[in-house]
Amino acid sequence: MPGRLVHFELPADDTKRAMGFWGQLFGWSFSGWGDDAPVEYNMTQAGGEPGGAIYPSQGGERGPIVYYDTDDIDAAVARVNELGGRAESKQPIPQIGWFARAWDTEGNPFSLFQSDESVAPG
Repeated sequence: MPGRLVHFELPADDTKRAMGFWGQLFGWSFSGWGDDAPVEYNMTQAGGEPGGAIYPSQGGERGPIVYYDTDDIDAAVARVNELGGRAESKQPIPQIGWFARAWDTEGNPFSLFQSDESVAPG
């Protein structure tokens, strides 16, 4: 369903410390994306849906980033830009789908997501 929150991310300077905090606070457990993953990405079901992840902060990122579902990521990227926000081009998540980083008119970050299991590994 377009607009439904489907995932969240928490950037962290110290991922082990962050996983310890959230794990002790809410009982969340984490698992890596896989041994051959190109980046550290620690996923959790966070007690239900939607799931989320903790990853190493890049460039001083702070605060949660939420992912919203869309049926047509190209149209959603265009619409964000038309409405005065800013959206980057879509990027692949192999065998999962597409995502695009975006910012609303107030500079708040969020991401768009379109499920598509046919996305080939890069």
